[in-house]
Amino acid sequence: MRLAVVHHAVGPDAPADEQDVLDQAAAVASALEALGHEMSVLPCTLNLEHIRGNLTSRRVEAVFNLVESLHGTGRLIHLFPALLDAMGLPYTGSSALSILTTSHKILAKRRLRAAGIATPSWVGPFPPDGSGDDVSGAVKDAGDVWIIKSLWEHASIGLDETSIVEGRREDVAAMLPQRASLLGGACFAERFVEGREFNLSVLTGSEGPQVLPPAEILFKDVAPGAPRMVGYQAKWDPGSHACQNTPRRFSEGGEDGPLLHELTEVALRCWDLFSLKGYARVDFRVDDQGRPWVLEVNANPCLSPDAGFAAALQQARIPFEEAIRRILEETVGIGD
Repeated sequence: MRLAVVHHAVGPDAPADEQDVLDQAAAVASALEALGHEMSVLPCTLNLEHIRGNLTSRRVEAVFNLVESLHGTGRLIHLFPALLDAMGLPYTGSSALSILTTSHKILAKRRLRAAGIATPSWVGPFPPDGSGDDVSGAVKDAGDVWIIKSLWEHASIGLDETSIVEGRREDVAAMLPQRASLLGGACFAERFVEGREFNLSVLTGSEGPQVLPPAEILFKDVAPGAPRMVGYQAKWDPGSHACQNTPRRFSEGGEDGPLLHELTEVALRCWDLFSLKGYARVDFRVDDQGRPWVLEVNANPCLSPDAGFAAALQQARIPFEEAIRRILEETVGIGD
């Protein structure tokens, strides 16, 4: 089968979070070649006519979609799969609509809240776009703790210790304009849940979505009073103190068994709620009462060999090539 792995174009001076997609593309292309497919690896820019012509001239039959942003912004992430929809060309992973509704974090949180899935309250976004505040779960006093995050960007873009702030709703709302330019141009504040952090990866399968072993992020050697969080440095600077002290571990259950079961059930509800396909990841914080809160639903998580999804596959003893085969098979109905 003639396939194309398409990723967002990356400049030579792009930061690590953007360069990472090249590792993903190489790993996925290698797996698809091993499965016997004819491969092209193509970058995608905002010039959608160019990529449309390229796919057409190569007579590509299906696309493995690794586009995470366009022109350096995550808010355009859904444009490429929307183009493929218009072309009638099958592609891996979630639909353009699912990617749009999960990438806009407040739209996602509104849908989670409506479905009865716990997600922390929020203030914003800035600039206003009609999606609006929800502070129903906030304690409205000066001691409220919030994390100011990008509205559209994943990968902990712009997050560091200064992202954690305290104040009333109106105080935090006044901080958003100052932060927006550091967070992809649009941001919001989310009630900060102090507690444990889990990532649950989900992979499609012949009998439905399979939740891979839950990964917990450990916070080691945290200075007194410092927030327990995974910021940009922890995620993208392997030599940093933050990265080396936020290792990932996989729990085998034990006394965490009921909690892990609940996390698994919620991850599957998220999969259904957003009509996800192929692969996904759901990020949680668990408060001191043991209650899980969904922070984000990522419809196209990183597939790099050193990233969390690949680690979960390894923990589940699923070869990377087998995962790619499943994702492709769901798209075009072929197997090995």
